[in-house]
Amino acid sequence: MDRKRLERALADEFGGTAAERRVVSRAATDLTDSGKPSRDRGHTLTVPETIRHLSDAPDDSSVVDRWNWWMGALDAAYGGYKYFTVRFVEDDEEAGLRR
Repeated sequence: MDRKRLERALADEFGGTAAERRVVSRAATDLTDSGKPSRDRGHTLTVPETIRHLSDAPDDSSVVDRWNWWMGALDAAYGGYKYFTVRFVEDDEEAGLRR
């Protein structure tokens, strides 16, 4: 999973803040690195596939809501995906204060 490519694709498709896109791309990378999608679905997670699945979420959903919606669907189908949901987004101002 190419995090920067996913961040750009998320921006193009869904907008959202840089912090939201960053945390979703991190979660997607962690999910891919876990190997769970390959074991459960028979193939690795790709940027186009991720965008396609997030596009299925309700239209008024944020980037984070779309990601969590998909993780909920995968959790219902296979189990073990709740770990990859996004629970907190550090906004860009907070991140800047801590650097």
